[in-house]
Amino acid sequence: MRADHLHAGPSFADVVAPLLEIAPLEAEPGWLTGLPRELTRREITMVAIGEAYGLRRPAFIKSPNDKNIPAMIYTDGSRLPGPDAVDPRTPVLVSDIVDFTAEYRLHLLDGAVYTGSQYAAHGRLHLGPPSTDALAFGADLIAGYGHTLPSAIVVDVGLLDGWWAVIEANAAWASGAYSADPDLVLDVVLRAASPTASVTARDRQFIRRSQLTAGLSDR
Repeated sequence: MRADHLHAGPSFADVVAPLLEIAPLEAEPGWLTGLPRELTRREITMVAIGEAYGLRRPAFIKSPNDKNIPAMIYTDGSRLPGPDAVDPRTPVLVSDIVDFTAEYRLHLLDGAVYTGSQYAAHGRLHLGPPSTDALAFGADLIAGYGHTLPSAIVVDVGLLDGWWAVIEANAAWASGAYSADPDLVLDVVLRAASPTASVTARDRQFIRRSQLTAGLSDR
């Protein structure tokens, strides 16, 4: 098998990318928690799932960059996958429960909003072009925090109680395009998962560490 790029889920990437010397770029797992409250409009923390088991309140919980922990509202920590299924050290993001009235996906490349689309309204699939305000919010986010992201990444943003807020960052190589310009999306994906030798010094800190390798090193 030969390839210089990939577009796939995290588990596939962890197996294939090291073999093909492809470097998948992604945001740091705790990236959301480092943003100021005025950009997230909700409290978000990252804890080990073993600690999250002790939650006694409803919360929206998800894996930071993977899909191991289903992203959903949990009535309390006891509803999370148990230690028989997940390593208690596995990190999870714990967020206040909020209702976004509109959600947009922005594909970012080299410090600019390259393309994007609306993908949801009131929690349901709703495809359409990105609003001017969504694009402007994305541009402002990059101006202030672009240095905390790889050169190619996807950021989801939305309207929350009339305010713009960051929903999450996703690896472009593992994200859908929705109704964004497919040619421009491809430009972002190709940069986000390119040959390791071509990765710039700036982006090296954002190369995904294979979870397979991480698991072996922890033993």
